[in-house]
Amino acid sequence: MRRNVTATDINVAVIGAGSWGTTVAALAAENTPTVLWARRRELAEQINDAKVNPEYLPSFVLPDELRATDSLADAIAHADVVVMAVPSHGYRDVAVEAAASIRPWVPIVSLAKGLERTTLKRMSEVTADAMPGHPVAVLTGPNLAKEILSGQPAASVVAINDATIAHELQRIFSRPSLRVYTNSDVIGCEVAGVVKNVIAIAAGMAEGMGFGDNTRATLITRGLAEMTRLGVAMGGQPVTFAGLAGIGDLIATCSSKQSRNNSVGLQLGAGKSIEEILAGTNMVAEGVKSSPSVLDLARRYGVEMPITEQIVAVCHEHRPAPDALAALMQRSRKGEFEE
Repeated sequence: MRRNVTATDINVAVIGAGSWGTTVAALAAENTPTVLWARRRELAEQINDAKVNPEYLPSFVLPDELRATDSLADAIAHADVVVMAVPSHGYRDVAVEAAASIRPWVPIVSLAKGLERTTLKRMSEVTADAMPGHPVAVLTGPNLAKEILSGQPAASVVAINDATIAHELQRIFSRPSLRVYTNSDVIGCEVAGVVKNVIAIAAGMAEGMGFGDNTRATLITRGLAEMTRLGVAMGGQPVTFAGLAGIGDLIATCSSKQSRNNSVGLQLGAGKSIEEILAGTNMVAEGVKSSPSVLDLARRYGVEMPITEQIVAVCHEHRPAPDALAALMQRSRKGEFEE
C-alpha cells in the first residue's frame, strides 16, 4: 500500500546509494517523500524500475515510494532535509557540489563515520565548512543495514543540539522495528562512530588469529576506554559512550560478520595483506582510512590509544597481526582506570 502524501510532508534527499544510504532512504521513504542520489545512472534506473540496489543490497526489495536519480541538483533542489551518505574521503567534494543546489537553512544529516585525513575534522565540521548556514545532525548507532531492512528490532541515535529538528528527524527515520533516540552530543556521537571502526578491525584480527570471546570482550572494553578518553578530551559527554552511539555500536561492529571493518580484521588476522583485502571489496572500511587520523588526534589531545596505534601499524606499516597483539599484551602493568 502506498503512503498517502500530505501537505505537511518533509522532502528528504539521501546523497549516496551505498548499503547504508540506501537503507536510510528506505526508512525515510515509508514516512515522507524521499529521493536517493546514485552517482551512476544505471544504478538509479535499477532502483526506480526494479526497486532493488543490486550492487549493495541485492536481496532486498525497496519501498515503492522511494525514487532515485543520478542528478545531484535534482535530488537536492526541493529537499527539506539532506542526508549525506558519502564516505569521509569523498565527503567534502560532494558537499561542495551539493551546496550549489540546496535551499537556505535546510538541515544536513551525516551518516559518515570517518575523519577528513588532511584536516582531522569530523564530518559535521566538514559540512559546516562546505555548506555553511545549515544545522548539522548525525545519525549513528548499532545499525547493520541488512538487519534494519529485514525489520529486526534495533535502535539508533540522531544527534543535534536543536530539539525541534531532532524530534522531526526522529519521526522521519523511525519505524515500528527501529527506535530512534535523540542526543545533543554531536561530538561524542561522531568520535564514537569513528573510533569503533578502528577497534572492530582489532576484534576481527583476534578472531582471524583463532582467539575467542575473552579476547573480543577485552578488546571491546579497552577500546571503549580509548574511545571515551579521546571523545571527552575533544568535548564529548562521558555518558554518550555508554549509550547506543558508543558501546552499542562498538559491540555490533566488533561482533558481526556484516561489519566491513571486522571483516578486514578477520582477513588480516588470517594472514592476508591489507592491499589484497581492499582490492577484493567494493565496500569502504572506514577504520582503515580513519585509523591514522584517530592516532593523530590522540597525540594532539595527549590521549593514550594503544589499540589504535597497533591498528595503524598493521594497516599502514605492514606490521604482522600477531606482533601487534603481542605488543598490546606486553604493555606495562597499570590500574584499570588509570589514564
